[in-house]
Amino acid sequence: MADTENQAGDRLQTAMHGTPQLHPDEQHKYLGTFRERVEVAITVYQVKRHHYIDEMNQAFAAHPDYRLLINGNLDQDILGPYLAAVAKANVQFTLKTDSVYHTGDDNYALVFAADTAINQDVIDIEKRYQAAPTTTNQKSTGGLFGKFKKLF
Repeated sequence: MADTENQAGDRLQTAMHGTPQLHPDEQHKYLGTFRERVEVAITVYQVKRHHYIDEMNQAFAAHPDYRLLINGNLDQDILGPYLAAVAKANVQFTLKTDSVYHTGDDNYALVFAADTAINQDVIDIEKRYQAAPTTTNQKSTGGLFGKFKKLF
């Protein structure tokens, strides 16, 4: 008899509040998935100041069976290049437009994730794909020749 009452109570709770979710705050942060499934992610702040198309194309090529989760509450100007890249790479993607996905600088704009746990240690795109310093921006500081070069 007690099981029947618990089942009725559970059904009533589900009807009123929806199906219970496991770690809803974590799922909201990572655009509907868990941290353990994320391959690489880009915050809103990062996507506004730099294009990471080449880095994302590397991730798409390495894992064509993963899915790109996109914060659809951002402007089309920001998301356009990434939508084109994911379509060209023929990788599945999902636009997330629910009100729980925010557009603050610390929130995620793009999350590239697997269907199962992969436990990637570093998911931040800047840390994963660090650019090598270019030699064209380095100034010559050596010797007499460098001083003459500055004069001319």
